[in-house]
Amino acid sequence: MVLTLVEHDNGEVDDVSLQALTLARDVADDTGESLEAIAFGPEAEGIAEQVGAYGAAVLNVVDEGELDDYAPEAYARAVVQCAEAADTEAVIAPGTDRGAETLSHAAAKLDETMAAEVTDVEVGDTYGITRQRWGGTLIEHAELTADTNLLTVAANEVSPTESGDGAADVSAFSPDLEDGDLRVQLSRVQESDIEGVPLGEARVVIGGGRGTDGDYSALEELAEQIPNAAVGSSRAAVNEGWRPHDDQIGQTGNKISPEIYIAAGISGAVQHMVGCKGAENILAVNTDPEAAIIQKADWAVVADLHETIPEVTEELQTRGLAD
Repeated sequence: MVLTLVEHDNGEVDDVSLQALTLARDVADDTGESLEAIAFGPEAEGIAEQVGAYGAAVLNVVDEGELDDYAPEAYARAVVQCAEAADTEAVIAPGTDRGAETLSHAAAKLDETMAAEVTDVEVGDTYGITRQRWGGTLIEHAELTADTNLLTVAANEVSPTESGDGAADVSAFSPDLEDGDLRVQLSRVQESDIEGVPLGEARVVIGGGRGTDGDYSALEELAEQIPNAAVGSSRAAVNEGWRPHDDQIGQTGNKISPEIYIAAGISGAVQHMVGCKGAENILAVNTDPEAAIIQKADWAVVADLHETIPEVTEELQTRGLAD
């Protein structure tokens, strides 16, 4: 059996978890094993149809009151016990902060190696894996050999595809926790007070860097003219205090995959490109023709963003494309 850790919120499966399920289904098919999922919380049972549509035959639901809130060691204990109960071939988790943390604890408990940021798996005598290193600037090909193969799936690198199967069968799973498993646990969630489309879900992202001089009004006005658009920033802008960290795109910020990324006044450092390499198209606006972002973009405008961006906004308003 291949087991996939699935994250969800308000009855909706996380996009990266759908990507993990897709890769896990391929692994299960190659090994001739069944695919199962494990999810936590009182709402987990409600995602049976979603995970089933992506190939999971069984959804193992951990609905323990003490595990309603995220606890990495306790979650890992549950994953390990669920995997051992079914003599699991592999455990695959989404490449999110929680997915990586949970699986790293699971690897420690199993005394096995964990491979992070995997984009492809070739099943043979061993698992031939392709994975990202150094924030995606290096692609590594390696072999993973273990009694239980543990890996996380790199975010936005696997296209989630449904299998057409029906809802997964729901099976309650109660882990046998040990003292100390709950010593670290989520205590509260503070929602951002910034309204709008989350960067990771936006169809169009408009990013601003040091070239904005801290004035993001032109970028925000442009975003208002485009449905499903969001404004992001570079790390330099965050360091200057111009934008909150939630807006940061890059290796230590958000990973985005919009249809188009408009990078205005951003130099294009390697760390920033790690965050936007999932974009289908990149349009760069920069006064420096030698800027790295110009070389990496699909289209480039060598000009002052404070002049160019308002002109684009005005053109959209004239054409009425906001509708």
